[in-house]
Amino acid sequence: MLNAKDIMTTNVLTLSPETGIIDAAKLLLETGFNGFPVVDGKGKLVGILCQSDLIAQQKKLPIPSVFTLLDSLIPLKSTRNMEKAVQRIAAITVGEAMTRNPITVSPETGIEKLAELMVDKNFHTLPVVDQEGSLAGVIGKEDILKTLFQSQKDA
Repeated sequence: MLNAKDIMTTNVLTLSPETGIIDAAKLLLETGFNGFPVVDGKGKLVGILCQSDLIAQQKKLPIPSVFTLLDSLIPLKSTRNMEKAVQRIAAITVGEAMTRNPITVSPETGIEKLAELMVDKNFHTLPVVDQEGSLAGVIGKEDILKTLFQSQKDA
């Protein structure tokens, strides 16, 4: 059975949390990738920036609905969610717009689990991290599709 380490891409383009959002958007467009892992100065995975994170910047601000009770305003939406939305919309660095604590896999994760995560969670890319939390590679949907052709060749 194939594992992540057998099919992952190890020469990975990464971003740092300090990268400007415009530079990251240009890189996404130039490469045609869906997203990039975000790593700190020590190579530890701290997040992932996907096209959807950048598209979120075009979203309207969710203004909370309120109602009045005894001359008090009661918000119907969490102000914490609104603060997160404001931060993402106003992001000027990758660190402000990225998805923190992304779902990751280990080099030993089997191909069935990889496919399950991609289908069930609608992921296009999965970061592969080692035991220390450092980025070892990435798995894309294309990497899994390639295994179909390989198994046909081997049959």
